[in-house]
Amino acid sequence: MSLTSISRDELAVWSRYVHENTGVFLDDSKAYLLETRLAGLLRETGAAGFSELFARVKADVSYTLRRKIIDAITTNETSFFRDSAPFDLLRHKLIPELIDRRQRLGSRRVPIRIWSAACSTGQEAYSIAIVLRELLGDLKNWDIRIVGTDISDRAVAQASLGSFSNLELNRGMPAPLIPRYFTQVGDCWRIRDELRAVASFRTMNLLQALSFPTPFDIVFCRNVAIYFTEPDRIRLFQNISRCLAKDGALIIGSTESISGLCPQFKSQRHLRSVFYHFEGAYDPAALKPLIVKDT
Repeated sequence: MSLTSISRDELAVWSRYVHENTGVFLDDSKAYLLETRLAGLLRETGAAGFSELFARVKADVSYTLRRKIIDAITTNETSFFRDSAPFDLLRHKLIPELIDRRQRLGSRRVPIRIWSAACSTGQEAYSIAIVLRELLGDLKNWDIRIVGTDISDRAVAQASLGSFSNLELNRGMPAPLIPRYFTQVGDCWRIRDELRAVASFRTMNLLQALSFPTPFDIVFCRNVAIYFTEPDRIRLFQNISRCLAKDGALIIGSTESISGLCPQFKSQRHLRSVFYHFEGAYDPAALKPLIVKDT
């Protein structure tokens, strides 16, 4: 099936719209991406071309088309235990050291707060939950909260449901762990209630002002900033820094670096992993509240 072509002027309009609504920067080389990602919406709406589709998006007071645009444009590439190094880091260093610090302070039921930013369909958040279950045993003995956020409503809905196809499950999930942490329901696999109970999911734009009731000890924000301009990358990590506990840890993608962008983060190395310590203090008063949707 042939694709509808996008003109240079239309590309400029759509690139600006996508950037304003998602933070994703599309340069002139991304015309084909827009043509392929939005082809379904052209057919669904019956729009004759990209200018007409844009007019319909702007006129849609329900924002249904806007949400569909975001779902279509954002990259939801993910898998269970994607790049094992961050999960080894979590298991062997970050969580044991966090528990040790909290127990020295006299915490009886140790609180652990982890944020999976840009969580896509939930595989990263549930991988974190599995690491904690394998490391700590019964999660009811700990005060654990994992928060997953993503800009895509569709991705957040699937993450909240915790249901995965055989293909999704077999991408990274070790076979021995499948019957331990998933229940087969028809052709899909549902995450067990013990893990689902410690995770919540929200729709969120990471470039907006963020607000959470308590700071996070660990933030995963991997392979997100690569789609942003440098000013937006700085804004992203400044937003995250405001949501981190003092001495909180930030984990980004293996090919990413924030050295030189955000001096409040100091890089640390453990075995084959690099992570960043936040050297500051959580200050909720500095945040503008953001109403987010629990799913």
